[in-house]
Amino acid sequence: MLTVLGFGMVIVFMYLIMARWLLPVVALIVVPIVFGLLAGIGATDLGRMMLEGLRTFAILYFGGMIDAGLFDPVVRAVLRAVRGDPQRVIVGTALLAAFVSLDGDGSTTYMITVAAMLPLYRRLRIDP
Repeated sequence: MLTVLGFGMVIVFMYLIMARWLLPVVALIVVPIVFGLLAGIGATDLGRMMLEGLRTFAILYFGGMIDAGLFDPVVRAVLRAVRGDPQRVIVGTALLAAFVSLDGDGSTTYMITVAAMLPLYRRLRIDP
């Protein structure tokens, strides 16, 4: 039953977008909610599932960005700014972690901060 609902959701989603009845962003929000309710998932469980999906997306997205080398320029910029001073590196790490944690997800904060700063710590021989 869930498989049928899943395929139906994709078909309805694609139709609504291709027929230009809904904008893609609106369809991405409304269609899964409607099909979740049709599947018998309560509103409280649906909200929990949506938050878990966002966390999973963030982990996968930032994992891909780390693999693509998105944060390498950040490391180079920080290297130029700190000029080899370990105290500045540690303060920069704290500031980066504070900035990244504004999204509220601890796992992505950890991933981004470690990915950006660990090479710097290794290059300056600072114990992480």
